[in-house]
Amino acid sequence: MKTLLVTGGLGFIGSNFIRGSLNSGFCERVLNLDKQTYAGNPENLVEFARDSRYEFVLGDIRDAKLVSAVLEESKPDALVNFAAESHVDRSIDGPEPFVQTNVLGTLHLLEACRGHISSGIMKKDFRFLHVSTDEVYGSLDLQDQPFCEKTPYAPNSPYSASKAGADHLVRSYYHTFGIPTLTTNCSNNYGPYQFPEKLIPLMILNAIEGTPLPIYGDGGNVRDWLHVEDHCSGIRAVLQGGRLGETYCIGGNSERTNLQIVDEICGLLDHLRPEKAPHADLKTFVQDRPGHDRRYAIDFSKIRDELGWGPSHTFEQGLALTVDWYLGNLGWCESIASGNYQRERLGVT
Repeated sequence: MKTLLVTGGLGFIGSNFIRGSLNSGFCERVLNLDKQTYAGNPENLVEFARDSRYEFVLGDIRDAKLVSAVLEESKPDALVNFAAESHVDRSIDGPEPFVQTNVLGTLHLLEACRGHISSGIMKKDFRFLHVSTDEVYGSLDLQDQPFCEKTPYAPNSPYSASKAGADHLVRSYYHTFGIPTLTTNCSNNYGPYQFPEKLIPLMILNAIEGTPLPIYGDGGNVRDWLHVEDHCSGIRAVLQGGRLGETYCIGGNSERTNLQIVDEICGLLDHLRPEKAPHADLKTFVQDRPGHDRRYAIDFSKIRDELGWGPSHTFEQGLALTVDWYLGNLGWCESIASGNYQRERLGVT
């Protein structure tokens, strides 16, 4: 592809997608439209700051005028929508930003694309790819079959409900207006540049600092873990060969309980930093969060069979790489902990 418009590209998954797309030659140019909220960190893509293939646009996907102008100027081959509020705990504390960004923001993107497609501005083979989550499908019992593209929606948190609403809008714009949409629903991502409020980086950094490792409930909640680079390669596969109007589930084939995740991280750190072992002594069980889904799992046979995609990382390989990355990038972590990355955006000294 020549030009991609990526929304939310300063975040964890979006920045990894941009990096992989430019470094692999998947596209020639990327425009990154990002509101630069707390989870949007310019340091995630600092290596492209002076790269002519990359352009950053500061803005909100709810700004219809700005989105329209960016589309008209760039005439992208595809728009890939990563822009979202994504942390379940934050959605419980305050649901409205999730509805504003995840639902209304997606609506504004779709409307802008609809206007430019009908006017003939957009390329004929343009694609709108919406990145979503397996959480829209609700919770599985331990004996249930994994989620697939035909699983009924049953969101249990304000976050997952807002993503479900966005998914439904994307589907409706394909069937009602003929917008060339694609949707991907992924399992839990992990890897470099993930904001430290999420489970794996939180546990790595707390263990390094010798502070408690908080585990919700009994630690038995199960997630299917997907390395972010595998997720991004799956998105590129869908962009290249996915059937319009379709949904593709992207999973890692790596179900683990939260407790198993923490134990594996502790084991890796015991080897890498034996002077502070055993790190498992820091485990602390805390009150479970409201509406905590018990299990997620993804059946990715559709994308495997249609597009030949599968994850390239085993969980053990991916987690070891992730722990190594955080140990080697403590400056990035300290910038987030101190808030310096946000002060630079606001011009605060």
